[in-house]
Amino acid sequence: MKKTTLYKIHEGLGAKLIDFAGYLMPVQYSSIIAEHKAVRNSVGVFDVSHMGEIFIKGPKALDFVQNITVNDASKLTIGRVQYSAMCYPDGGIVDDLLVYKLADDEFLLVVNASNKDKDFEWMKKNNSFGVEINDRSDDYSLLAVQGPKSKEVLSKICNKEIDLEYYHFFKAQVAGIDMILSRTGYTGELGYELYFEGDESVAENLWNKLFEAGKEFGIQPVGLGARDSLRLEMGFCLYGNDIDQTTNPLEAGLGWITKLNKECFIGKDAILKVKSEGLKRKLIALISDEKAFPRHGYEITSDGKVVGTITSGTVSPILEKAIAMGYVDANFAGVEAQLNFLIRNKEIPAKLTKLPFVKK
Repeated sequence: MKKTTLYKIHEGLGAKLIDFAGYLMPVQYSSIIAEHKAVRNSVGVFDVSHMGEIFIKGPKALDFVQNITVNDASKLTIGRVQYSAMCYPDGGIVDDLLVYKLADDEFLLVVNASNKDKDFEWMKKNNSFGVEINDRSDDYSLLAVQGPKSKEVLSKICNKEIDLEYYHFFKAQVAGIDMILSRTGYTGELGYELYFEGDESVAENLWNKLFEAGKEFGIQPVGLGARDSLRLEMGFCLYGNDIDQTTNPLEAGLGWITKLNKECFIGKDAILKVKSEGLKRKLIALISDEKAFPRHGYEITSDGKVVGTITSGTVSPILEKAIAMGYVDANFAGVEAQLNFLIRNKEIPAKLTKLPFVKK
């Protein structure tokens, strides 16, 4: 298994380490709830160096990105980021990703760790534009600094004023290290991502400087466990749970990033067909006051009949209620539907709600 440049730090902190996408990654340090609340209330740091960084370069870089992604990359200017997805010809989702415009002829595509190799091969297979496609994931480390105090922490050790708007980035030095600093995030809080090159000593130096700068705010290391509960409270999709090759963007609630007025992209015809025929199922959000823990794979019922399946579920550390997302037959996606979680053969009443679960 691979190890990130910060593996020794995680080990030294006593993190519980698990195999995730071929990497030994920290799932938690203290407790998932404590780490979750640290991000919601102050600031936390995630090592997400397992994510994939694939660079696209060439005169037709934009044409290539437009063809393989569903969003409209022509709207990007240098220094902006876009949430998007890649689809198969049948409309199923290859992956969701971030698109960074570095220059007129260069883009950075940040993909999910578990899909990196598949995505890289998909891009190469569909490169009819003569662009350079370089997987530089092993060259880059990535830290996510998330929470309402994240800007104050980073401002202490950044050589530029951090005045970034949401989904923007610039090149800067943090703790003297050259990097791409972006403002995106997977938690719903104010937060930043730090992409940088270098060995263990470089990464450990940055980690230590971050924790020195954040000491007054009670900064905490945060594992994949809290990352998952934080994103679920905001209703953000997770590939492999809420979206995959069997789901299309429209039924997954990603119509807002799927620009069907774009000239062409892989999967467009199939998605248009789905739209014209009407959705057969939809991804919905459910919440319950009952003491229950809805989990991925549990069934959703109505009047004793199975009408869907939970794709992501937990007990919200902030709301202290059971929350879940899942697909149901389109007929049961309306506000009047009476739905339940089926947990150990018992129907637990739940009600439809609008995302995000935690309003910001």
